[in-house]
Amino acid sequence: MTKSNERKLTIARSMAEAVAQEMRIDQNVFVMGEDIGPLGGVYGNTRGLIEEFGAERIRDTPISETAFIGAAVGAAQDGMRPVVELMFVDFFGVCFDAIYNLMAKNTYFSGGNFKVPMVLMTSTGGGYSDAGQHSQCVYGTFAHLPGMKVVAPSNAYDAKGLMTAAMRDDSPVVYMYHKGLQGMGWLGTEAGATVHVPEESYTVEIGKAKIVREGRDVTIVSLGMGVHNALKAAKTLESQGVSAEVVDLVSLVPLDRDTIRASVAKTGRLIVVDEDYMSYGVSGEIIASVTEHNISVLKAAPKRVAFPDVPIPFARVMEQYCLPNPDKIVAAWDDMKAA
Repeated sequence: MTKSNERKLTIARSMAEAVAQEMRIDQNVFVMGEDIGPLGGVYGNTRGLIEEFGAERIRDTPISETAFIGAAVGAAQDGMRPVVELMFVDFFGVCFDAIYNLMAKNTYFSGGNFKVPMVLMTSTGGGYSDAGQHSQCVYGTFAHLPGMKVVAPSNAYDAKGLMTAAMRDDSPVVYMYHKGLQGMGWLGTEAGATVHVPEESYTVEIGKAKIVREGRDVTIVSLGMGVHNALKAAKTLESQGVSAEVVDLVSLVPLDRDTIRASVAKTGRLIVVDEDYMSYGVSGEIIASVTEHNISVLKAAPKRVAFPDVPIPFARVMEQYCLPNPDKIVAAWDDMKAA
């Protein structure tokens, strides 16, 4: 076994490694954001980069998301390949004009004469009592709006490969990483997210889902933290004689509907797990993608396990009550079986 196959990295370290490797081979790549310089990012995503590349290419910004994301759009249209961090995805409200009316649309507005090759990386997810302005996922918000690719890794291998692919893409890419998967001690972390990561540079295809566990009785579809909840639920179901297949979406835009449909055609049952809000979101889109294509493959009505349509509570017991978890997924199977 080679050394590259033996080592394990956290998602935070794998993201930083991908950025460093691409910066070494492409002088047009640079990073901007709040506290991404000497601090190395609140979540460790840029740790060690300023020491190698300096403050010219690793730029700490003022607290003005509209300003630095808008500047990144201009830089991208002028031939650069910026990577910008929106520290919490919840902050999109103060800079959504720069994201959606500029970053996502300028290729269309210019008739294809300008490309916008930039990466907007941003943290998602709750579970650590940071309340309603620091704990959302809002995957569906970004996936709903055309012009941007959207990815969400569940493990360090995919995190590195997706980051490299995003930096090389000529389209704007929104890179949504879950705080509970980063490997930061103060946040706690999901152990399953820290996996083997090759030292060499590589890409993970944007727009291709993965079957991370094969099964025959039910398909569980999720992304990010939800994949780990799904895998834990599948293990519980296995002890009950139920074989669950788990699909990791990896990418929301493009969405790999073919992999989802093929899995459901095999199992006949579908549970979608999403830490975003229940209504008008990813869970509904996944179910529609199956039922509109061929509803006859379903042996039971699909189920959703998602965050209820309420602001995320600060109180830990209330937040945990709302969050998806393995027990809720197992309960969804029990309801499906009883129907």
